[in-house]
Amino acid sequence: MLRSDDRSPTIPSPDRAERQHPGDHPLDVLVDRVDAARGSLPRTLALAGELGAAVPLPGSGRTALTWQLLTTLAAADLTVARVVEPHLDALAILDQAGMGTPAGPAGLPDGAGTWGVFAAEGPGVALTASEGPDGTWTLTGVKPWCSLADHLDSAIVTAHVREGKRRAFAVDLRADGVTPEPADAWVSHGLAAVTSCSVRFDAAVAIPVGDADWYLDRDGFAWGGIGVAACWFGGALGIARTLLAASRHRTPDQIALMHLGRVDAALHGTRTALAAAADAVDDGRAGGQDGALLAARVRSLAFDCAELVLEAAAHGLGPAPLAFDEHHAARVADLHLYLRQHHAQRDDASLGRRVLEGSQQGGTAW
Repeated sequence: MLRSDDRSPTIPSPDRAERQHPGDHPLDVLVDRVDAARGSLPRTLALAGELGAAVPLPGSGRTALTWQLLTTLAAADLTVARVVEPHLDALAILDQAGMGTPAGPAGLPDGAGTWGVFAAEGPGVALTASEGPDGTWTLTGVKPWCSLADHLDSAIVTAHVREGKRRAFAVDLRADGVTPEPADAWVSHGLAAVTSCSVRFDAAVAIPVGDADWYLDRDGFAWGGIGVAACWFGGALGIARTLLAASRHRTPDQIALMHLGRVDAALHGTRTALAAAADAVDDGRAGGQDGALLAARVRSLAFDCAELVLEAAAHGLGPAPLAFDEHHAARVADLHLYLRQHHAQRDDASLGRRVLEGSQQGGTAW
């Protein structure tokens, strides 16, 4: 699939970590690309496909670059990042399953298009997978929370199999038996263009991706979660820059300086954690339970950072930018919704459980 030396003809090769001149770093080019895609879902999907052919996979030795790219996208526009992130994650999942070709799994037409990852569960609905006598798998039932299902080409979808296990499958979203339900109920002002709906499957042909429970047990599950945290961090960074710009245009009092100080510390801590996590992934220190613990820690840090930045911006900027600055108001609404992928205190409790279980097994957490 994608390797660290793959190149796109239009996305510059991001080989340098240093910045020689302002705007000269390869990632800076993305800001212009995001500006061109902003407000247009077709252009955003096209950008996702282009980046998918150029961005290194997590664990390839350049994981930091992958997460820096997601941060850069999110700082410019969270809607764009929200579309690109699952596409890159789907490509990584296919590669981790040994199905890594630019066209995706054999048997999926137009496999090189845009991908989603649909793994959420919901009350009162279920998606089940069945294997026929000829070895063909089909999916039947309803899958909730399928973002952009009516716009994407393909998706990695989790479904229930025997003995209470779940398995991932690659599905052509435009094939017979796949019906996205109307997204009319999507009323969110945050990520308004990234509509989510349920998808009904009626004996839809699917291709297995990994074995039963592999999707959740693989090391890459944790790495994908950190990629989402990089997007949260980018969204917070965009809002923080608005706060800093406002402070430069007036004489800040002690309260304004306090907001800047708290924001700076939170951003620095999260950026450092993401960089350290990328090194751990590339060095082989983020597998198994170690990877799951690392992901839980980084996601908690990024979540807390984003919530702090949202609060600091609200208190420090007041109502004016929310009322009159379209981009700032959109960033705030987008980030509030995106952060709900974190389960707040429940995820903190899960992290605490991991720490306690590790210490009971003889490990030293701190």
